[in-house]
Amino acid sequence: MAHYNDRMQKQPPPGDGSTNVVTLRPVEDGDLPILYEHQRDPESVRMSAFPAREREPYMAHMAMIRANPSNMILTILFDGQVAGSMFSWEQDGHREVGYRVGREFWGRGIATRALAALLQEVTERPLFGYTAEHNIASMRVLQKCGFVRAGETKGVLNVGGELVTEVFFRLD
Repeated sequence: MAHYNDRMQKQPPPGDGSTNVVTLRPVEDGDLPILYEHQRDPESVRMSAFPAREREPYMAHMAMIRANPSNMILTILFDGQVAGSMFSWEQDGHREVGYRVGREFWGRGIATRALAALLQEVTERPLFGYTAEHNIASMRVLQKCGFVRAGETKGVLNVGGELVTEVFFRLD
């Protein structure tokens, strides 16, 4: 299990009991309903430019990727709450990373801290991360973790009939 706690990130108001601890652990069956809702959130779909799956296809997809030993799929916990998911997989001869954080957790540095923790576990390089061109927050996560913009592909992502440019980042 990876663990990363960065006290320099946004702090909670005094006395609310939170500690801003970001932890990664393997996805558990009980996480799936929460992660399913995260990927259905309309704003998350728009930002990721990746269409949401219906419940049964989503659960089947998660079972398939969890069964592949070359994939890493981890739950991001923030102060013990399921905040999102972190992925690493092999595609086209290289390793990629991806993440999704529930909207209620956006803007707290959680994705950055979770990716930094993952990078302690996944030592294979180069690593690649892809994001929609309009997803500035996701680009910043990758950049803060040392990824460098390596290129883009025009009009490859399509959600709701809108073609979106995909930007890719590389970490050596």
